[in-house]
Amino acid sequence: MRTAPIFAAALLAACGSAPDTTMTEEPITYPETRRDTTAGDTLHGTFVPDPYRWLENDTSAETADWVKRQNAVTDAYLAKIPFRQAIADRYEELFNYPKVGAPRKVGDLFFLYKNSGLQNQSVIYMRKGIDGEDEVFIDPNAIDPDGTTSIDLMSSSMDDRYIAVNVQKAGSDWQEIEIWDLSTMTKLDDKLEWVKFSGTAWYKDGFFYSRYPTPAKGTELSAASQWQKVYYHKVGDPQEKDVLVYENTTNPNLYMGLGVTEGEEYATLYVSTGTDGYSMYYHDLRKGGMPTPATTWQVLQDGFDQKTSIVEYVPEGVPGVGGKFLVQTDVNAPNYRLVAVDPAKPGPEHWVDIIPEQPELLQNVNTGGGNLFASYLKDATTRIYRYALDGTGKDEIELPGLGSAGGFGGKRDDTYSFYSFSSFTDPGSTFKYDYASGESSLYYRPELKFDPDQYTSEQVFFTSKDGTQVPMFIVHRKDVKPGGAPAPTLLYGYGGFNISLSPWFSTSRVILLENGGVFCLVNLRGGGEYGEEWHKAGMKEKKQNVFDDFIGAAEHLIAQGWTDSDHLAIQGGSNGGLLVGAAMTQRPELFSVAIPQVGVMDMLRFHKFTAGFGWVPEYGSAEASKAEFDYLRAYSPLHNLAPDNCYPATLVMTADHDDRVVPAHSFKFAAELQRVQACAKPTLIRIETSAGHGAGKPTSKIIEEQADIWSFVFDRMGVTPDYAMGEEPK
Repeated sequence: MRTAPIFAAALLAACGSAPDTTMTEEPITYPETRRDTTAGDTLHGTFVPDPYRWLENDTSAETADWVKRQNAVTDAYLAKIPFRQAIADRYEELFNYPKVGAPRKVGDLFFLYKNSGLQNQSVIYMRKGIDGEDEVFIDPNAIDPDGTTSIDLMSSSMDDRYIAVNVQKAGSDWQEIEIWDLSTMTKLDDKLEWVKFSGTAWYKDGFFYSRYPTPAKGTELSAASQWQKVYYHKVGDPQEKDVLVYENTTNPNLYMGLGVTEGEEYATLYVSTGTDGYSMYYHDLRKGGMPTPATTWQVLQDGFDQKTSIVEYVPEGVPGVGGKFLVQTDVNAPNYRLVAVDPAKPGPEHWVDIIPEQPELLQNVNTGGGNLFASYLKDATTRIYRYALDGTGKDEIELPGLGSAGGFGGKRDDTYSFYSFSSFTDPGSTFKYDYASGESSLYYRPELKFDPDQYTSEQVFFTSKDGTQVPMFIVHRKDVKPGGAPAPTLLYGYGGFNISLSPWFSTSRVILLENGGVFCLVNLRGGGEYGEEWHKAGMKEKKQNVFDDFIGAAEHLIAQGWTDSDHLAIQGGSNGGLLVGAAMTQRPELFSVAIPQVGVMDMLRFHKFTAGFGWVPEYGSAEASKAEFDYLRAYSPLHNLAPDNCYPATLVMTADHDDRVVPAHSFKFAAELQRVQACAKPTLIRIETSAGHGAGKPTSKIIEEQADIWSFVFDRMGVTPDYAMGEEPK
């Protein structure tokens, strides 16, 4: 239980002697976008024009017409690419393999997600006992044949009778919570609405959850999400009877959530201004009963400058740590440490190290079966260590290779758990780990439609603008070497919000690799790969470091002979979309293609929509001070597009139901990019319908989207896939 916030050998060798099939640079007639020259804001004495502000109204007829006309131009352009269907067919073939998730134990039942290959959503199966026969529990595809409804299991009640289920529609962040009675395998009438960024924490005959007030009609996907509150829902009650447990009556821009320790000893509460630090409190349920708005919570960590989270409470009687919290914290430990905290003496001066800070990043700690499982990142790849609850008996768990692992842990009386491992060429194998023997056994490995042994990855370090050494993974077919003809290359990054990028598998990426391409993943500052110092080096006024690192990665790839500017594409989503937008506006000549996806493009107004206010701790706010306004405007992608520049061929991507980064960011950026583009390179926007920020996207839409991306990238680079010429994939 954790109570932290929820929240591309040479090109010619690879592609044969095919002629250059890049489309001639015919001028594109873009839809006319109305400019309102009076719209804008005066910030710190400076008027900032905002001529496309009308595109922020996502429900207006004018915006809907603009979206329709833009999609028509984009569709017509992509339809002319001769190998678009061949890529779609190959991607569908690659994607069509059975996918099975790790089993999840709830009492005597085990739940697991399965996808036969091309189902829009994975089906949730249930079996009695680990070796039991699978039965369908919930099939989202039967509930919504369009495939735009995603359904996920949440937590189960302490007695394992009930389980909460999360339902999200059309990619929106809004959640509906339903409840299933596992004793009868029936869905109850309970339905909780207007939930967002929330889990469920069971206590007695119900659970705690966080919700927002019902939004005004027409504002559901764009208005700022404010006044989140914590409620208690009793099974069987209608939502209107839910009991208010915690609220803040003075600050509407706070996130909050409540957890419960495994034995129902303590309730834990976090309160946050956004995506960085948070306050952590606790309440003894054995002495004080269920918390109310009048409850005085005990402080574990106050303020929003640190990250201190309760991993679990250890019951009395366990030598050394019984009756204490196990707490992961960055207090005096930017790489994090695990400490024991006595609830009666919670001050930091009384904390006792269980796992002291190490040179590597301590990503997280799980408990299960009387064990601690500590997950570390060493140069962005996972290491797992097992300890006793008091921190003794350190033992490294051998993983299949260098990659990313997750799972481990469970309830106090469990004797085994499952974990998953993936890498750039392993789509995710599942292992069963036995606590008594310490042995791992393969539980499931998928059958692939390509040979992973033909590919390799390496990690390099390059020097960024200010001298910082930055790591980057380079993935390629074994016969592809630097120094030959430039290879089609995709550079991917994120660089923000303390998020760490480690090796992970992408079926889509095989399309690039099997055509002699190179994929590069760069671990930028702003991420969490090397702890809080690495993160803070890419925050707020230091955000330019992130863009410098990304540009430095591109220059390194070119200098080392992997590619050149005519064969280099950049891609990123969300904060990574901001990264792509900033890089292409600062160094437009460096890249051939840009794919900014669901990006934060207007850095002066991001905080005014949905959950955007929560990013202020990471970015700053243009309204807060002139200093913050100045550095935000200096790199804001929308505000740094300028006439007379030849920008890369760009495919902006967003979705109509994205209520995380509202599509207005992409709308305004694309409109201005089309206006100022000084050469014939296309500047298109692809606006998906009935989809959101990315999570829960159906398979059919994923295949269409990825086929469009690779068609656009290959076409702009003059690359024809082998199978488009009737050849077998390499």
